Amino acid sequence: MAEVIATRRVGAYQHLTLVAPGVAELARAGQFVALAVGGESSAHLLRRSFSIHKVTPSGTYGGTVEVIVSAVGPGTRWLTGLQPHQQVDVVGPLGRAFPLPKEPVPCVLVGGGYGSAPLFWLAGELRERGCPVEMVLGAASEDRLFGVVEARRTSDGVTVTTDDGSAGLRGWVSDVLPGILERTAARVVYGCGPMGMLSSITTIAGAHGAVAQVAVEESMACGVGVCMTCVMPVVGDDGATRMVRSCVEGPVFRGDRVRWEAFDAGYCRVPTDAVGAPREAGH
Repeated sequence: MAEVIATRRVGAYQHLTLVAPGVAELARAGQFVALAVGGESSAHLLRRSFSIHKVTPSGTYGGTVEVIVSAVGPGTRWLTGLQPHQQVDVVGPLGRAFPLPKEPVPCVLVGGGYGSAPLFWLAGELRERGCPVEMVLGAASEDRLFGVVEARRTSDGVTVTTDDGSAGLRGWVSDVLPGILERTAARVVYGCGPMGMLSSITTIAGAHGAVAQVAVEESMACGVGVCMTCVMPVVGDDGATRMVRSCVEGPVFRGDRVRWEAFDAGYCRVPTDAVGAPREAGH
């Protein structure tokens, strides 16, 4: 049980700081936590999963975990309404973290909306390893951006895009990414945000000789691999496509291993060549 010690509005989002000893000490950039919603008497049985924005392993109150919440339904609205000293049930840290380069190579970090939340922690770790870091932050509008000021503190350069041109350059992150990769000669592109964006940056990274490492935003109802709501097609080392659980095998994957063509309007279908895929009668 974690105690809320701070909550504040940041643009369209709510920034929650939770006292979660044990979780904070073990977490790594790219992992996530799953929060129960609605309290003990709630009919909301499924948890809500959020990338970890930042941790403080020790402090006045003990280890703290920070998450960014967008209120889009009853569960997330309940979370954004939590007040200091209230409690929330937390499971974490969960999932695979972002892999870090062994050499100090240039890196570009790309975030869409509040998907940028885990990238600032990652940027700090990369710079500690001597990696030059640039960030690209995109959103539909200025109020949907997250962390522009913090990005300027934690990276060597920041590019902002919005669909409507209300902040930064008008357009998508995919419009500016090719030029940034050419200028920086980045070897790794890290991304977190909508699946369509992750697909685009994977293609662009590959075209410029860079590896994409992406944290996917599949719905994760349990966070521990039991419910199977977050399965997605990923190519293994043997070249075979398998439906894997993004909460356990991910949420971070090499972008070029994800079968992006299987995603359509928020729905993920099983490729016909995937291991265990249903076959038509007579085959």
